[in-house]
Amino acid sequence: MLNAALQSDLSAVVQGVNLVWVLTVTFLIFFMHAGFAMLEAGQVRSKNVANQLTKNLLTWSVGVVVYFLVGAAISTIVGGATGGGSYSFVGAFTDLYAPDAVNAWVDWLFGAVFAMTAATIVSGAVAGRAKLRAYVGYTILLAAVIYPVVVGFTWGGGFLDALGFYDFAGGVIVHAMGGIAGLTAAWVIGPRMNRFNDDGSVNVIPGHSMTFAVLGTLVLAFGWYGFNVGTSATPLALSESGEAVLGSFATVGRAALVTTLGMAAGAIGAAAMATYRTGKVDTLYVANGLLAGLVGVTSVTDVIVWPGALAIGLLAGAQLPLVFEFVEKRLHIDDVCAVFPVHGSAGVLGALAYPFFATSVWGGGASFVSVAVPQVVGVAVIAFWTFAATALVFGAFRAAGQARVSEAHELEGLDATEHGVDTYPEFGGPDEAGARVDGGVIRPDGGIAPRDTASTDVDSDVETTSSNETEADL
Repeated sequence: MLNAALQSDLSAVVQGVNLVWVLTVTFLIFFMHAGFAMLEAGQVRSKNVANQLTKNLLTWSVGVVVYFLVGAAISTIVGGATGGGSYSFVGAFTDLYAPDAVNAWVDWLFGAVFAMTAATIVSGAVAGRAKLRAYVGYTILLAAVIYPVVVGFTWGGGFLDALGFYDFAGGVIVHAMGGIAGLTAAWVIGPRMNRFNDDGSVNVIPGHSMTFAVLGTLVLAFGWYGFNVGTSATPLALSESGEAVLGSFATVGRAALVTTLGMAAGAIGAAAMATYRTGKVDTLYVANGLLAGLVGVTSVTDVIVWPGALAIGLLAGAQLPLVFEFVEKRLHIDDVCAVFPVHGSAGVLGALAYPFFATSVWGGGASFVSVAVPQVVGVAVIAFWTFAATALVFGAFRAAGQARVSEAHELEGLDATEHGVDTYPEFGGPDEAGARVDGGVIRPDGGIAPRDTASTDVDSDVETTSSNETEADL
């Protein structure tokens, strides 16, 4: 009786520790949204920063509610319907709204942070010209249907899972899906004004803050350990004899090593390719190359030999400048934050490279073909579904005239026209029609321009800045 009680208590302890671990990992992945926000804000013009931050905030806020109410159940239904398993249409919803299992809502939240990662990738591709209502509308449909269908095909036990398609932490299911969706949306909406000339040449529109972009990169890399390492095993398990034993920390160690080598190799690969092509090490390429390396190994973190992490990371980083240039100069698609070469092509590369470095092939007895075919089929199906669904949604918005802002609003900036704010008021000149104080006129940054630098228009009683005063003097 005492032994039974102890085993029962031990079981509760193991379950509790594992649930706390999953929640910790979930919170770590959620923190990646801070990285996305900074990375994307740094790569857009200063006049569009608030718009980009708002999209990131609404991606989570709107998307996670929709995923709870609709998306998670849809993934269960699609998985059962395409994989031959049993499922209940009504039960898929009621099991989530009023679950019997203690960990049901923890599992849902863990899935939700993956879903929202896929959704927020799209915002970087359409920055600077997409209407907020179009982006939020697409986010609703992505969280409700587009992403859940992909999950149903794969992690939900659908036909791709039955075929043998392998994606450990979302290199294709999350990242490539988001990258392909972003590229498609950018293609349908069209480029920013003055991005391309009539002769096909490209004008560079630099982001406003390299500092933000690099900070966002490092925050994302930190959160990525939650993606790859945190999902590789839970800390405790119960043995057949009822004893508490450590989880598979050999798998955890492999995931940590592969993740670290992959990100490092990605940065090196991008730096080397940029140097080879231009003679200079482009900082943004290095930052995005680090992320591309992470995306490349995400599908296969726990099942490749460690030299594979270096190879996949290097290739994922090296392809970044090449694919970005192809998208920009050949396809003439304005992918503002390079989401396709970072997330799309890098994710596809990692999934297709799996057979070359799989532990099941190197000493596991599996044949190369048996591992390769499911990967090719899985990538093709997910890419086709994502492209078709995204093109349909944004095509409908474009047909209704709701896909992008007007030319006047785009020139003025989306911060002012979509949100009525000025993210960096101190970048402007003095407020010519502003309030007068004893010391002079109030500047847009809150400071006061001295009276001796201003002249007073007696007729209009409006204080204006002297014509020979420079913006720097203010």
